[in-house]
Amino acid sequence: MEVCDVKTTTFSRTPFVFRIAQSLDRRAWIALVVAALVAFVLIPLLHLAIPADSIFHLSDYFITLGGKILCYAIVAVALDLIWGFAGILSLGHGLFFALGGYAFGMYLMRQIGRDGSYQSDLPDFMVFLGWKELPWYWYGSDSFLWSVLLVLVVPTLVAFVFGFFAFRSRINGVYFTIITQALTFAAMLLFFRNETGFGGNNGFTDFKRILGFSITSPETRVVLFALSALALMLTLVFVNYLMKSKFGRVLVAIRDAESRVMFLGYNPLWYKLSVWTLSAMLCAIAGALYVPQVGIINPSEMSPANSIEMAVWVAVGGRGTIIGPVIGAGIVNLAKSWFTVSFPQYWLFFLGTLFIVITLFLPDGLVGLWNRLRRMRGGESA
Repeated sequence: MEVCDVKTTTFSRTPFVFRIAQSLDRRAWIALVVAALVAFVLIPLLHLAIPADSIFHLSDYFITLGGKILCYAIVAVALDLIWGFAGILSLGHGLFFALGGYAFGMYLMRQIGRDGSYQSDLPDFMVFLGWKELPWYWYGSDSFLWSVLLVLVVPTLVAFVFGFFAFRSRINGVYFTIITQALTFAAMLLFFRNETGFGGNNGFTDFKRILGFSITSPETRVVLFALSALALMLTLVFVNYLMKSKFGRVLVAIRDAESRVMFLGYNPLWYKLSVWTLSAMLCAIAGALYVPQVGIINPSEMSPANSIEMAVWVAVGGRGTIIGPVIGAGIVNLAKSWFTVSFPQYWLFFLGTLFIVITLFLPDGLVGLWNRLRRMRGGESA
């Protein structure tokens, strides 16, 4: 006996390309095309072709903020993948986000070359701390392809090793959540140390170039923004496809009744481990796209508070809805940008209040509220 219905079985036998196409309905594909036109055509034109003194010009700040939110949205979808569909709440995903950022940040630091303050082939922080040569784990970091490989492999490997032992020991619920929080806190303390070779408290900053192009040029900013938008769109399509496959249905079954799934002959370990590792990889990709746009990466990105904030994005938008976390990440981070400028001392109070209100009164998030209102309106129309 299998945890799937006839519709799912038919879907799994459809050729892969058609399965990808069927993962979204017609309206969703139209929305995706419109979003692509905005991200790849309209926004670049408004930033590059419209004069800076025009009301229609999009500033560097807008492009950078938009790119950051797109990266955060990828993280929110990645967290929703394990929390909303597998029932695994992680408060340590900031670790994988930061590891991806550090892996790509090493490449960006090497691209500074002799343009740094000390005019050395070593990164400035190493010269300041008295390092005479690069540590062994920095070798190859001047290669773009090697750095991309590090972004994909290192966080994924860390997630796999941690997840294997945690899931094999059948650590679930609040215990797993606490352990993930402890893991990212321990990593943060480690990266704060100067002798680790990752810049200590200051981390990596003062980037100059990426693939030979100035990292602060308008064209580079637009390309990074567009790559972030593309990564988010591909993530949404892939997660939709995954959840409509047999793997996704088994994953949801594990979330709802793990013991019954085991009785039917499935091993939850490998399903949990697979989705956990995939989620970590998506966070790492988001982190790698985030760093060149923001211009800095330091251990504070690993703070447990950041990981908790990621969970708030998912809760606000609506976990288990795929598009909900994107909405939640956008709303919360736009609010954060405003609050931290206008009322910086009240931001954490607002965030905590928002999470409490959502948990008590909107457990399904904003998407759940919207669906409820639509059903009520449909009932009145009938």
